[in-house]
Amino acid sequence: MKAGARILIVEDEALIAMLLEEMLTDLGYELAGTAATLAQALELAEATELEGAILDLSLGGEKSLPVADVLAARGIPYMFASGYGRSGLEEPYASRALLRKPFDFDELEAALKAL
Repeated sequence: MKAGARILIVEDEALIAMLLEEMLTDLGYELAGTAATLAQALELAEATELEGAILDLSLGGEKSLPVADVLAARGIPYMFASGYGRSGLEEPYASRALLRKPFDFDELEAALKAL
C-alpha cells in the first residue's frame, strides 16, 4: 500500500491507537478513522472511504473478524494486529497479514507496504 492511502485503525487500547495514528501520519498515510469497539469499527468499515485497515484482533473480549468480513466484501485490504500471534486466527483469516505486537516503526512500515 502506498503512502497517502486512507487507513482505518481498529484498536481498543487508547495508547496503542494514538501511537498508530502518529506512526501512520509520519509514514505519510491519512487516517480514515479510529474505532475502539466492534460496533464503531463495523460502522466505519461499512460507510467510510478507505484504502486499508489495521484491526486489533481482540476488542474488549470480542474479535474483530466481522469487521474483516465487511472489508473483504468491499475489496479493502487489511491486516490484523495481535500480541498473541496467529493463535487466534482461524480459517479463512489465518493467511491474512499479521502485525505482531509489540511492533516498531519499521515493522509497521514494512507491513503496510506489503498490504
